[in-house]
Amino acid sequence: MANSIHHQIVIVGGGAAGLGVAARLAHAGCKNVAIIEPSDKHYYQPFWTLVGAGVVKREQSVRPTAGLIPNGAKWIQDAVSEFDPAANRLRTRGGKDISYDYLVVAPGLQIDWHKIKGLPESLGKNGVCSNYSYDAVNSTWENIRNFKGGNAVFNFPPPPIKCAGAPQKAMYLAEDYFRRQGIRDKSRLVYYCATPTIFSAPHYAKALTEQVVKPRDIEVHFKHDLVEIRAAAKEAVIQNLDNGETILQPYDMLHVVPPMSAPDFVKQSPLANAAGYVDVSKETLQHVRYPNVFSIGDASSLPTSKTAAAVRAQSPFLVTNLLAVIAGRQPTANYDGYTSCPLITGYGKLILAEFDYDLNPCETFPFDQRKERYSMYLLKRYVLPVMYWDGMLKGSNFPKPGRA
Repeated sequence: MANSIHHQIVIVGGGAAGLGVAARLAHAGCKNVAIIEPSDKHYYQPFWTLVGAGVVKREQSVRPTAGLIPNGAKWIQDAVSEFDPAANRLRTRGGKDISYDYLVVAPGLQIDWHKIKGLPESLGKNGVCSNYSYDAVNSTWENIRNFKGGNAVFNFPPPPIKCAGAPQKAMYLAEDYFRRQGIRDKSRLVYYCATPTIFSAPHYAKALTEQVVKPRDIEVHFKHDLVEIRAAAKEAVIQNLDNGETILQPYDMLHVVPPMSAPDFVKQSPLANAAGYVDVSKETLQHVRYPNVFSIGDASSLPTSKTAAAVRAQSPFLVTNLLAVIAGRQPTANYDGYTSCPLITGYGKLILAEFDYDLNPCETFPFDQRKERYSMYLLKRYVLPVMYWDGMLKGSNFPKPGRA
């Protein structure tokens, strides 16, 4: 076929996971690697929390994809439309038929804005904002700085989502800003959380509740989900997940975290499990049915938080195991689920959560990371972006916090 292409290793996705794996493979001497990625821009999404709080400009979060492709790897600027793993092939939306010896699936999550009725048409207008896209993130800061009092409403949808701590980070920063502006006593902050706890790891959930939520008088409703926005009336429709009943929540500001899922082309493929994610061993990252297929990051079935820190931890295990399979050996490197969530609790304050599959702490520093610290805020603001651009995306192990 005229559009038929073959590569030894094909990586689907040019985000944090795909680029990091490609760079490590390049360091290992792999020459015939292709990265399939449609976007000509790459975003450092962890910065969007700070963009939404007015700390940094959104332009600081973006760089051209072309400048991030490792030497020796080929960038195919296209998107996958379907997988045929039994034949070691895939097809792209542009009509390319690509075969491979080994496949790494790392396309990230898709944002399902449409699953909240009324959201697509109201986003960025009349008090509705979100930190979950480059186009919308400036609207969060606009709403926070122009807020004069009333109901500031925040939601957390049913997981999994990108960075499960990010929804509450937006709320804590808004609350801190309102306090600094002298309007906190005129403001009611309400958090509708689809999960039964404020954070999945109990070690940090207790600290967040006792140090942040209760002292700052933030109203939290667990097992409640935002299902509709009635923009004309400035009302949010909230569903009680226990009994199915709905309530109307008036808002003056509504920060929305949309539902997320694996990309449709993954869900509809033989690679997916029942939940729609690439079905891999949680230790080796190897597919449970196709041994020449691996997956990493948000689109994988790995039962850990979907964060850049988790991807940074997963990358060396995936590459070690992929190289073993290429050499005819069994994969033996076992990932323990390490992830990290830098929980910004205000301007200049951060709780650094690090934990494994069992939600046990895996802390890097020799102090209690459950306490809010300025030093950890500086880590988030200044150190982690450098580690991302100059370390993680280039396949470096340095610096290496926790078990990453």
